[in-house]
Amino acid sequence: MQRILIIEDEKSIAELEQDYLEMNGFDSDIATTGEDGLQLINKHNYQLILLDLMLPNIDGFELCERLRQQVDIPILMVTARKEDIDKIRGFNRGADDYIVKPFNPSELVARVKAHISRYDRLTNKQSVSSVIQVKNMQIDVEARRIFIDEKEKILTAKEYDLLYFLAMNPNIGFSKDDLFEKIWGYDAMGDNTTVTVHIRKIREKIEKDPSQPQFIETIWGVGYRFQK
Repeated sequence: MQRILIIEDEKSIAELEQDYLEMNGFDSDIATTGEDGLQLINKHNYQLILLDLMLPNIDGFELCERLRQQVDIPILMVTARKEDIDKIRGFNRGADDYIVKPFNPSELVARVKAHISRYDRLTNKQSVSSVIQVKNMQIDVEARRIFIDEKEKILTAKEYDLLYFLAMNPNIGFSKDDLFEKIWGYDAMGDNTTVTVHIRKIREKIEKDPSQPQFIETIWGVGYRFQK
């Protein structure tokens, strides 16, 4: 059974999420603090994390960043905050999607299923290959790891998925909308700004000079292209 970690300090919301997930065949655990969530991550194998932003002691942004250092599974932020800047901060810290309270429980379940399904498809597809070499970059497909000059660069799940997709389709221009649909899906919260944020973060991690990228080229007015 697929297992979800719910990190939410409001008991009624956490139990609502848990009830709907279990009605749809998921197992789930609840952590009411960030510290409890970090402990559970070390004890169990989860397929997805539902993360509230407003937590005691440690907020969801910092917690998301710490979780990303341990797992690459999808992280969905659940919050009452609707501002775009909060969404961008969440994506920068490694979140994969964003759902605003109050939410429709059926929509939440649908997003959980979509993200797990997409993650499974990508990881299963990638396990067929072994290592992709592009210039001084190595992509270890089975392990989902990136190396530049033999030094590992830590990417979030969505950063890796985006870079891998572009690397597997070299010299082809993709619009931001196309990339958002292919990596996040139509049902995900966000827009093509999400793609821009992730491209910038990827460049900061893999490029010697992000202002003069050698891997991901900007096609002005269109989107991006992987140079091979």
